[in-house]
Amino acid sequence: MKRVLVTGTAGFIGFHLAKLLLAEGFRVHGYDGMTDYYDVTLKQRRHQMLLQNPGFSATEDLLENHDRLKQVADDFKPEVIVHLAAQAGVRYSLEDPRSYINSNVVGTFNVMEVAREHKVAHLLMASTSSVYGANEEMPFTEVEKADTPLTIYAATKKANEAMGHSYAHLWNLPTTMFRFFTVYGSWGRPDLALYKFVDAILDDRPIDIYNHGDMYRDFTYVEDLVRGIRLLIDVPPERPDSADQIAEGDSLSPAAPWRVVNIGNGDKVRLMDFIEAIEDALGKKAIRNYMPMQMGDVPATWADNDLLQSLTGYRPQTDFKEGIARFVAWFRDYHGK
Repeated sequence: MKRVLVTGTAGFIGFHLAKLLLAEGFRVHGYDGMTDYYDVTLKQRRHQMLLQNPGFSATEDLLENHDRLKQVADDFKPEVIVHLAAQAGVRYSLEDPRSYINSNVVGTFNVMEVAREHKVAHLLMASTSSVYGANEEMPFTEVEKADTPLTIYAATKKANEAMGHSYAHLWNLPTTMFRFFTVYGSWGRPDLALYKFVDAILDDRPIDIYNHGDMYRDFTYVEDLVRGIRLLIDVPPERPDSADQIAEGDSLSPAAPWRVVNIGNGDKVRLMDFIEAIEDALGKKAIRNYMPMQMGDVPATWADNDLLQSLTGYRPQTDFKEGIARFVAWFRDYHGK
């Protein structure tokens, strides 16, 4: 029975991962700051559900509090750490960039220090498809350069990848970074497009459609995403003896037990098709407000997920229409609409 410390368990992805790990018999300790970036009640409800399982325990504090995080790790003695907690949101990073430095850079450094001190068997940390930034060749592959982030959020996540590589090299700490692609699903964040669209359509409010709808995203259903994380736990990278041992398409570092892996559905979906699927699931048309492209946004994302499949035998596959229908069912039940 592995002991896994998961940061961000009151968050959208962390909640789903903890639920999956608990169902498989892992012991999970969650660490979450419960910040008010969005409705804290939603975060509390997620933790309350997890706390029904005797294998789950939790600490509520900020990642920036190194002493508290260290005490938690000393008491729990994790064998694996999955670091998902972060200040999320591309658009909010234009309003409050400092919060991203504090949480995503300082907080991640504290997590890496704890992982080093406890010599965990595997450290897994969340990055984002946003690190691909201005790259135009798609689908995005892990071995291409990602040196053109367009927001401070993306820049902090790219920094996390570099920080993780240095610790993997210095301390022989097996580290896997994963780049998430437009995650959606039940218990999602209210600032995500799907949540906002469904809420607005049901209340007869207009929805803002950026770049006049000429956008594409690789929509990844949250349960598929956390299944990918779960399987990657069992595949810690090993430092190669030489660069020629690294398989073509593998992002394994020649200098460290470090790897970055895309977790995406592997589909490029037109935003307007996504909106029409929401309308179909709700049985109601949206009032559409077409807008220019937002600063820092990108017109398209699309994951190459061959590396994930080669490492785990798994490839996300939930069709976006099915995923939207599941979300709408949850939303109506949760909000009584």
